[in-house]
Amino acid sequence: MIFVVLICLLLLVIYLPQFWVQTVLARHNRKAEDNFPGTGGELARHILNRYKLEEVKVEITDQGDHYDPEARAVRLTRDKFEGKTLTAITVSAHECGHALQHAAGEPLFQMRSRLAYSAVWAQRVGSFMLFAAPVLMIFTRAPAVGLLNVVGAFLIMGFAIAMHLLTLPVEIDASFKKALPILERGYLTPKQIPAARSILRAAAWTYVASSLATLLNFWRWLAVLRR
Repeated sequence: MIFVVLICLLLLVIYLPQFWVQTVLARHNRKAEDNFPGTGGELARHILNRYKLEEVKVEITDQGDHYDPEARAVRLTRDKFEGKTLTAITVSAHECGHALQHAAGEPLFQMRSRLAYSAVWAQRVGSFMLFAAPVLMIFTRAPAVGLLNVVGAFLIMGFAIAMHLLTLPVEIDASFKKALPILERGYLTPKQIPAARSILRAAAWTYVASSLATLLNFWRWLAVLRR
């Protein structure tokens, strides 16, 4: 009974922030604001040009709002790119914050970018190990082959956990040391600032929830491998 209660609490900790994040973003993404002269995409272009980052592109994507350091592109979903809502403007400024981090060569951003590249290869190698382990076990019947499962799971989950933990301070910096100060300089009215803070805080919590979900998956993998 206690175990069931703990699992339920853990699921609430993981999924409640995700629900809260979506609620906050949706609440401020319904109505166009009268004081916004342009869309989220136009604001992103304006901010990038203002900071002499004309080479950074602004594009529409269906892969979620993000900044691609390899392509040097701020990518926004269509509702943010074409919208004049508070969510569209705030999220656009946040993604431009990552472009500013990249241009400044900030250590945490560079470290996250390198780790993201390594994580892709770690997931590929880890997935291959998980696939190969049962096949090798059939042919060799060597118990040591089971270590491939452990190493494979560690490569997949371990790098993912490290990515999420390193991403959080990078996201907080892009939100509250880059985007919010920019928005406070005449882009938002004083009444809109608290809502913008909520949007930026919600965006940061998406990575907290993702980290907790990854930890839960890692714990489940360890439980399976112990059997």
